[in-house]
Amino acid sequence: MSLDNTACPRCGGGFRCGVNDGHCACFGLRLSESLKAQLSAQYPDQCLCLPCLAALAAMEAATPAEVAAIKVGSPGRT
Repeated sequence: MSLDNTACPRCGGGFRCGVNDGHCACFGLRLSESLKAQLSAQYPDQCLCLPCLAALAAMEAATPAEVAAIKVGSPGRT
């Protein structure tokens, strides 16, 4: 599989996916099957950087109250 791994399609940050090398930092993350399916549909044949994947996994695991606190109470957010 040939992936465009020059920039993360979610945040625009530069990174290098190592999946074609046999090991990538994301291999250590646990993503649910539903999140994997969502990411595959939203970003076909693309990889996301580790910070974005970790943030998405954390948001998925958060309770609704925690998500609301993140959206409302985070510095720099309105």
